[in-house]
Amino acid sequence: HYDTRFGKGPLRELEQREAIRILVQTYLSTFRDLGVQTWLMRSTLLSWWWGKQFMPWALDAEFQVMEPDMFFLAAYHNMTVRYFKYGDMEKGKYFQLEINPSYKYRGQDDANNAIDARWIDMETGLFIDITTARYNPNHPEGEGMLYDKHGHEYKDTLIFPLRDTIFEGFTAKVPFRYKQMLVAEYGMNALTNTKYHS
Repeated sequence: HYDTRFGKGPLRELEQREAIRILVQTYLSTFRDLGVQTWLMRSTLLSWWWGKQFMPWALDAEFQVMEPDMFFLAAYHNMTVRYFKYGDMEKGKYFQLEINPSYKYRGQDDANNAIDARWIDMETGLFIDITTARYNPNHPEGEGMLYDKHGHEYKDTLIFPLRDTIFEGFTAKVPFRYKQMLVAEYGMNALTNTKYHS
């Protein structure tokens, strides 16, 4: 995904793949420095399943944090910009953390504000979607039920304790019962079918 406020339009495939990889590395590094737990979700978790890196056709990245951490980010780090310079890059790049003004809204009826924050590459406009996992104290299934604004619901024991792993060559975290979550989201075939669009 691209934020049209930045960049000059979509990158070529190889350039985009490298830009997404750096985007994720800088995101994970920043959140580690801030002491905020974050983990791979949805399509990014599925990419991890297939090789601990993005699939060649991946156009976006999806991560999640808990609600108290989102409040912390909004209070102290909203609209902050960080500078990174990697490897043989001739010049560094700037990245911005932007919190959605509607991050406090806990309802699932506003599709336009389902994403609570973005980590944005200010050179290309590529960004990471950051959603919030929230507890629902009034859920019919009782305590420990989490949900996001996309309509997903799951027990916290599917997420925690988080597992340490590697993604795109960088330390990352995935849900404890990642396979169960992927099957619920995409079906078992997505974890076994080695063909994509034939």
